[in-house]
Amino acid sequence: MAASSRVRFLQYLPYFQAQGVEVTVEPLLSNAYLYALYNGGSRWREVFRGYARRITFLMRAQRFDVVIIEKELFPFTPALAERLLRAIGVPYVVDYDDALFHRYDCHSSAIIRQILGRKIDTVMRHSAAVIAGNKYLAERAQKAGARKIEIVPTVVDADRYQPKLRVTGEVPIVGWIGTPKTSRYLKPLLPVFESIKEKMPVRFVAVGAREGDFANSPVEAWPWSEETEVESIQRFDIGIMPLPDTPFERGKCGYKLIQYMACGLPIVASPVGVNKEIVVPEKNGLLAETVEEWDQALRALLQADFSNHEAMGSAGRACVEKWYSLGAQSPRLLATIFSSIE
Repeated sequence: MAASSRVRFLQYLPYFQAQGVEVTVEPLLSNAYLYALYNGGSRWREVFRGYARRITFLMRAQRFDVVIIEKELFPFTPALAERLLRAIGVPYVVDYDDALFHRYDCHSSAIIRQILGRKIDTVMRHSAAVIAGNKYLAERAQKAGARKIEIVPTVVDADRYQPKLRVTGEVPIVGWIGTPKTSRYLKPLLPVFESIKEKMPVRFVAVGAREGDFANSPVEAWPWSEETEVESIQRFDIGIMPLPDTPFERGKCGYKLIQYMACGLPIVASPVGVNKEIVVPEKNGLLAETVEEWDQALRALLQADFSNHEAMGSAGRACVEKWYSLGAQSPRLLATIFSSIE
């Protein structure tokens, strides 16, 4: 269920297998952990189970030609396991789709900053290759002394994500998709949503948000599931991705924007990190930094005629097919992994 695991690796498995690559998947944490994380339950039992499973995996790591690590082997512990892999001659490739290093070097605890502040740099330095989702992450890997760095963006399956014919005359939907933890990024825009809704017919939707978090607001919370996420996005007319300009958010890979563009939607995003590369203003969407700019951007798109939406949506879709799709990135990812064991 975890988004990073699904989109950064698991969706590539059919391609890997078609190329004759045998893959063993060993997740650290279970779906039960994620359910508890998003619904407020106890997670410690799943954490202990996950760490025990991973220790067992490391005891047989030498049977593999290469180990692919999503971010780190053991969160909130020093990089001893990664050092061990290097010491016993097992090459590993590590993948980042967000600025995980800021979990440690920007932590509120001085002890955590002291002990783990450079942990991810160590993981990067001892890897056979670092796969980074954007330039911000790649620059950190370079500073850490990584031997090989490849930028592979987060992608979608362009065959699964398809534009859907929209019916004119229906109330337009401005949509966002994410998790209960990231829906907080919408909160600063609630006054904008309220103001716009007073002046024109529009619906504001947050897929994956908790309904209680947006009670008495213009935002409708829709449930998320892997099976229905594409269908939900296809109901949008405009896709949005607000972000604060902070160190951690600069490391995000713009996955929402890529999902929206694959479905042929015009987009509005904060000019933070890779968003500034994905959004080409006036071509596939708009950038908005301040609350006032968000108000102007949303009103402009809501008042634009249908042909303008179609043109932006087509430009975004073409960008996805060329660069942000499984078809474009699968050979590059596999080549990077193969090169790490040569």
